[in-house]
Amino acid sequence: MNNRCKKGNRKKKNISLIRACRNHRAIGKSPEPKGKTETTGNMPIYIIQKHAARRLHYDLRLEMGGVLKSWAIPKEPPTVPGIKRLAVQVEDHSIDYATFEGVIPEGAYGAGTVEIWDSGNFQPIEVEENKIVLSINGKRLKGTFCLVRTKFQGSDKNWLFFKIKSKR
Repeated sequence: MNNRCKKGNRKKKNISLIRACRNHRAIGKSPEPKGKTETTGNMPIYIIQKHAARRLHYDLRLEMGGVLKSWAIPKEPPTVPGIKRLAVQVEDHSIDYATFEGVIPEGAYGAGTVEIWDSGNFQPIEVEENKIVLSINGKRLKGTFCLVRTKFQGSDKNWLFFKIKSKR
């Protein structure tokens, strides 16, 4: 594990990334959250936001290390095993982004409508640098899901997101 992933450095690094993200966004011109970095205190939250920006996509967000780790999924997330979706890792978001729904105005980064597509909580089963297995308990997604980093198109930001078949 490299130095930036050690527990002691993770939260400080995540908070500084949130600050950089705030600078990137049009805070004050947009109804987006300002950047709360506290954890929820319960089971970690999970959310998928449907984002009708330049291109329709779905933003998968997982509460980890005091922030929402985030991936953009170009197609509707899989609800059954056998369907794999590209999930492009994007910047971390603040915890308060989990409840955000609204319209980001034209000219602002991410302009378009954001609505909550699914929400709930998750239980991490396996968390490694290149693989995350989790049990999701959402309204639409339920069961064991996996995120696996790929080298698709030469980018380390590309992951696959899919539901794992239950062992019944």
